[in-house]
Amino acid sequence: MLHTRIVDIKDAKISITNAENFISSSKFGASIFFIGTVRDVNENKKVIGITYDTHDELVINSFKEIYQEVNEKFKIADKVVFIEHAKGYLSLNDISIIIAVACKHRDQAYAFSRYIIEEIKKRSPIWKKEHYEDQTTEWLKGKSIINEKL
Repeated sequence: MLHTRIVDIKDAKISITNAENFISSSKFGASIFFIGTVRDVNENKKVIGITYDTHDELVINSFKEIYQEVNEKFKIADKVVFIEHAKGYLSLNDISIIIAVACKHRDQAYAFSRYIIEEIKKRSPIWKKEHYEDQTTEWLKGKSIINEKL
C-alpha cells in the first residue's frame, strides 16, 4: 500500500502522526521514519528558511515510479509506504519530507526507505531555494549521497 502527497504549507504542515497512523499494523515488525527538516547552516551559510517548489503531478508520478522500482528490486511482499513532501516556505526545524516504511523485518525497512529517499533526491522535480541570514537567496542543485562514502 502506498500513500503519496505534496503538502502545500499554506494549507497544512506535514505531521508524523499521519505517517504513524498510515503504516501502523500488527503485520509488521519494523517501522522506519525518515524525516527531513530545515537546518540552520548549509555550506557555511546561515540559513533562516527554505522554499520548496514542485511540479505536483510529476512529483507524485515519480514517487509512484520509485515505489514500483523498489518493489521489483527488493521483492518485499508485505509492506506499506507513506511519502509526503512540503511545498512552500519552511522555517528552521520544519519538516520538509516524511518517508515512513513498515515491513516484516528491519533490514527490509531500512533498505526500502534508503532507496526511496535517494531516488527522490535524484529524480523528483522538487526545487529548493535557501533563504539566508544576510537576506540573500539561492536555488540549490540536488545532490544524492548514494555514491558518496558515509
